Amino acid sequence: MRLDKMLSNMGVGTRKEVKAMLKKNLVTVNDAFIKNGSKHIDPEIDVVKVDGQKIVYEKYIYLMLHKPDGILSATRDYHTRTVVDLIDPYFQHFQPFPVGRLDKGTEGLLLLTNDGDLAHRLLSPKKNVEKTYFATIEGRITDEDIRKFKDGVDIGETELTKPAELVILRSGSISEIELTITEGKFHQVKRMFEAVGKKVTYLKRLRMGELTLDPSLPKGEYRRLNEEELAYCEQVKDA
Repeated sequence: MRLDKMLSNMGVGTRKEVKAMLKKNLVTVNDAFIKNGSKHIDPEIDVVKVDGQKIVYEKYIYLMLHKPDGILSATRDYHTRTVVDLIDPYFQHFQPFPVGRLDKGTEGLLLLTNDGDLAHRLLSPKKNVEKTYFATIEGRITDEDIRKFKDGVDIGETELTKPAELVILRSGSISEIELTITEGKFHQVKRMFEAVGKKVTYLKRLRMGELTLDPSLPKGEYRRLNEEELAYCEQVKDA
């Protein structure tokens, strides 16, 4: 990779700004001053510093976000804050995007990354990646609803939904449930309950595959994936 491209990709500056840094002898590769930005380096091996500060190359970033209510699962919007607006400019430079949109009013686990291959595999219906939600429901949830969800319900698509696992946590005029699905159709969870005469009043995603929302992560906050979570992502990509 060209040195100037590596530095600009890492948010050190624009190509023009990087060129100026090179001219001012601010850039070293393996402790040797470099003036020519076209020099090819191996970012995984060579030690690059700018004004004495080491620049660590990252191709992909992986962030777990606890999405709050009222935030759009989008990269940009001219009227409403998006999930990308919640993260530091350093991470924004990588142009991350949300993997599997959550509705504006839905909270919970959201993965932000610029790894398109991982996103495709996590979202592909063929991969059957489980997604678990917690919800409060207006209406009494029964064993009959569990059976219907397992068999698939009609939400107005050409086919019934795939089998889903519905767990009743509390049943009453206001019920609490956990639902695990392997699809991601538009407003799917809400439409599934509407199909059985119920209404979702609160929805939160808890899990996607083996990525589980960190209980210590406050709403609106995020963190990098840990080593175990990154290993799972690599496993998904290799599958």
